[in-house]
Amino acid sequence: MNDFIYKLDTNLIPKISEIKNIKILELGVENGRSTKKFLELCEKNGGKLYSVDKENCSKISSSPNWKFMQSMDDNFDLIKNNITSPLDVIFIDTTHEADHVEKIIYGYYDMLKINGYLFIDDVSHLPYIKSSSRENFYCEINNKETFNRILEIYQSNINNFDLEFSFISSGLAIIKKKTDIGLFPKAKIFSKESSLKNILRKIWKSTKKN
Repeated sequence: MNDFIYKLDTNLIPKISEIKNIKILELGVENGRSTKKFLELCEKNGGKLYSVDKENCSKISSSPNWKFMQSMDDNFDLIKNNITSPLDVIFIDTTHEADHVEKIIYGYYDMLKINGYLFIDDVSHLPYIKSSSRENFYCEINNKETFNRILEIYQSNINNFDLEFSFISSGLAIIKKKTDIGLFPKAKIFSKESSLKNILRKIWKSTKKN
């Protein structure tokens, strides 16, 4: 089985499979793998899928449960004017760069209903590190930066949403909305790794080994 499909079947689809009249916003279509998964749910549960991609992907399906928009994902006015909210699911799989992902999260989060899910694909850098079978500098750095950026957003919104991660394949961030409060700006996370206290701790540990 394709690892992307396995990731969806393991960590995404089970969370939303029983939602009746489900409404999904999918940002990024490409070859339609996630699109077809979402449409199966929409046709089963009487829902609607709104998909956005900068390329013309309109031939992927003729389902009446699907509305495709050829657009950049940050064309907020156009996309929001073509969507009936609130949404049960938002799936982000477009430009995998931290600044852009942050922009999209803040741009659409308010359209998500309480207990709705926001999924962000490509948040794990592990498959792309040096000497791995998929070694890729761009993917490694951008996925790691995106992962850290999501943690920064969570740091200032712990009471607003739950967060979990899957590290299957290129990873998946799973946000579940808990309140109707809008998102607060991200908070910088200051690590104690390079602190004097930690340096002294490492020295103490090394002396104990010797």
